[in-house]
Amino acid sequence: MQADTTSPSSHLHEHRAGDARYKHYTVQRSQSVLAWSLLLTLSFAVVEVVTGFMSNSLALISDAGHMVTDAAALGLALLAQLIAKRPPSARHSFGFGRAEALAAFVNSLVLLLLVGWITYEALARFSHPQEVHGATVFIVAALGLLINLVLAWLLSRGDSNMNTRAALVNVLGDLLGSVAALVSGAVIYYTGWMQIDPLLSLFVALLILKSTAGVLRESYHFLMGGVPEAINYLNVGADLEQIDGICSVHDLHVWDMSPGQPALIGHVEITELERWPGILHAIKAMLLEKHGIDHITLQAEVAPQPKATPAR
Repeated sequence: MQADTTSPSSHLHEHRAGDARYKHYTVQRSQSVLAWSLLLTLSFAVVEVVTGFMSNSLALISDAGHMVTDAAALGLALLAQLIAKRPPSARHSFGFGRAEALAAFVNSLVLLLLVGWITYEALARFSHPQEVHGATVFIVAALGLLINLVLAWLLSRGDSNMNTRAALVNVLGDLLGSVAALVSGAVIYYTGWMQIDPLLSLFVALLILKSTAGVLRESYHFLMGGVPEAINYLNVGADLEQIDGICSVHDLHVWDMSPGQPALIGHVEITELERWPGILHAIKAMLLEKHGIDHITLQAEVAPQPKATPAR
């Protein structure tokens, strides 16, 4: 007799006939893309950090810092995808799909710290300009531009999920940062105007801030169990109450269980309990067709009957 090696709680998470075809994680095909992007980014980040300090260029150091953050973003994205594929357990019944959003949120906070540091250093250099080796900055920035073009191409061919988009946004911002460092090196080499270095560093900081804001807002909204952007919560409630046999809806919640996987729970007051199977069928069809929601958990309740007025 073969021993049963399944988890004691595994049957509690399985989906049977009539259940939503929902997985507790999003299947990703971009792990190899993320791995190669991580290796490429980390390798060149080391080169940029060393040459940035050697040339004393804040623009190049800023771009190097952004590339280090890119590497962290890619590493977190790769780790999050591996964690998200872990099956639900007795302690984590929803699985680990939120690891992706958590990684994106942490990476965004790190980027905000980087913006603060760049701004502080740039303002200090306006007051006390420092000598910068323009030729070194130009050559390294040109290589950085090429590397970022390759990274953007790789990531654009991967799956469109929160972390891959966050990594791509970082790379696009870093691509513009490489352009800024390239311009900085050229201006310093040909004119000797050192103020261009902190000026373009502030430009890079603004690019990072702009690209980070969207990812931070999206990941925060998801982690807080917010209603998915594509779904109108009030319309969902109104559409439910329009179904024949439903008197009212309360304790309604709509959120993403994992990115792109909306779910709904709530209480539905109906006229007759015997009609519930037909009403539930109509609810499922409406929610899937109009709102794209197929993971539904509803509790049916018989609406209270109005009390008869005693005869006088």
